[in-house]
Amino acid sequence: MGNSTLLSRITGPADLKSLSAAEMQQLAADLRAFLIDTCSRTGGHIGAGLGVVELTIALHHVFDTPRDQLVWDVGHQGYPHKVLTGRADRMGTLRQEDGLSGFLKRSESPFDSFGAGHAATSISAAYGMAVARDIMGEEFRVVAIIGDGSLGSGLAYEGLNNAGASHRDMVVVLNDNEMSIAPNVGAMHKYLTSVQRNSLYNRIRTKIGDLARQAPGPFKDAERLLHKWEESLKAFLTPGVLFEELGFRYFGPIDGHDIPQLVETLRAVRAMKGTMLVHVVTQKGKGFPAGEHVEKWHALPPGHDPATGKQRSTSTANANYTSVFGKGLSELMDEDKRVAVITAAMPSGTGTQDVAKAHPTRFFDVGIAEGHGVTMAAGMATRGVRPVVAIYSTFLQRAYDNIIHDVAIQNLPVVLCLDRAGLVGEDGETHGGLYDIAYMLAVPNTTVTAPKDGREMLGLLKTGVSHGSGAFSIRYPRDASPDIVPAMSTIDAVPYASWEVLRQGSDVAIFAVGTMVLPSLKAAEALAVDGFDVTVVNCRFLKPYDRAVLAQIVADHKQILVVEEGTVVNGFGAMMAAVVAEMDASVCVHAHGVPDRIVYAAPRARQLKACGLDDAGIAERVRALHGTEAVAR
Repeated sequence: MGNSTLLSRITGPADLKSLSAAEMQQLAADLRAFLIDTCSRTGGHIGAGLGVVELTIALHHVFDTPRDQLVWDVGHQGYPHKVLTGRADRMGTLRQEDGLSGFLKRSESPFDSFGAGHAATSISAAYGMAVARDIMGEEFRVVAIIGDGSLGSGLAYEGLNNAGASHRDMVVVLNDNEMSIAPNVGAMHKYLTSVQRNSLYNRIRTKIGDLARQAPGPFKDAERLLHKWEESLKAFLTPGVLFEELGFRYFGPIDGHDIPQLVETLRAVRAMKGTMLVHVVTQKGKGFPAGEHVEKWHALPPGHDPATGKQRSTSTANANYTSVFGKGLSELMDEDKRVAVITAAMPSGTGTQDVAKAHPTRFFDVGIAEGHGVTMAAGMATRGVRPVVAIYSTFLQRAYDNIIHDVAIQNLPVVLCLDRAGLVGEDGETHGGLYDIAYMLAVPNTTVTAPKDGREMLGLLKTGVSHGSGAFSIRYPRDASPDIVPAMSTIDAVPYASWEVLRQGSDVAIFAVGTMVLPSLKAAEALAVDGFDVTVVNCRFLKPYDRAVLAQIVADHKQILVVEEGTVVNGFGAMMAAVVAEMDASVCVHAHGVPDRIVYAAPRARQLKACGLDDAGIAERVRALHGTEAVAR
């Protein structure tokens, strides 16, 4: 950050209080340039932050933070907030091990009042703070800043409904940029954008302005009356009606890049009592040279050229699981007209954007509404459609009740494709997909699978689509597929409930789950050099498991190590321990997975190594088990 910029002289929100409107506008330009430069090196969720630069400056200028509580939704909007709250000199560590979090984090700064990784939490959290303030007899303001995309989530409506009815002192700032990650969908999106496209309102507003400006001296007071009439018209023709009915006093829509207007509105709101909503219209990705309002620039990997958005270095790595999945799914839909696809505001993140283009009548983006998406899939399944629901593992947690109540209990054939399962690298703890094995194993009438590579993933997808009853889940990582994957038409369905014995040995048996198959094989090869004869089994079906292969392994081995890229608590290892104990109590089953702790942001390879889930860590665990067995003898 250059010493000549105004931004270089900002050490915290207190430095914003004395700035003029012109200085704040210059600060916005400096901040935007700083964010673009930083994210071009570190990577990160750049689009949302660029859109709220002016809004962030205005909020910290008007409100007394951190005494006044700013509750940011998701955290994608939080980069300008981080810079202005004393963390500019650490932005170069963004999303790195022991660096700044890519999201908001209470332990990182007193200005981060509430951690945010999933959408639509801000209103509920802010309302909780307002309630606690009143219980404790304290005095401060609470502001929730939520994107319009998050209003597609049911949690946002629950918060609005409860807070609005309470009439407590709190403010909701609706950041309306017409996008979440992908372009927004649904009735709320159409409702919010109606004011910007309402030709009657815009024509009348223009006429009112002309009349007010042209009024002669004696009629100057008419300007005030005309503007009051304009406000009444706006309430009738704009989204204010909905929010007013929910109990909020509505202000807006206002230009989210007009600092004087933002400051004036926020000052007025801060001085009032009651439940208020300020509707600001912003441009996501504003100022990014490579393009604005483009889904691709929502988040960027490190090392890109900000002028083009392209990576500065090329990679020869295989295609990632996500793109392999999307391509294979689209090809499968060419063959099977029953298949339909549902995603929750993540077409590019789940690789289904190509499906949307190739099969638009069988592709459904439900917005940030994971539970609705799963129940919608259940409804489709009752009528013979084969729905494939593609959602990140961490976000599917939000639909857990829907999986149980609407899919499992009714035994409906719904395929759940869990992207970003396991450790997710720089996206950190809020996005880690560490719990899906444990939570899916607990659900009856459910098939749980984990492929060892991209080809097997597509084979399991074929198996899942042809499976006639119950949920069928497939988990795969945020990583490159270890194989070159052929066309879907050349891939056979994986036999149901089958395992593969990839290496036969006589010492410890490794039950490897999904991404752990290849490192387990490497570990076995390294152990063979030291004289260990290790069996490796690809346990691609976790539920139901392969009873015949399991019986064979139990008969031939006294030690079994279950290796899984998921929580060790209540995971596949825990399930196998219980199953094997009933078969032969003399056989010991050991679980080797992610420890019972939060895993913070770091490169994925570093996370795996730290958890002992690389080939060296697996080999070390096997040596320890073999030593234990030798002592027991």
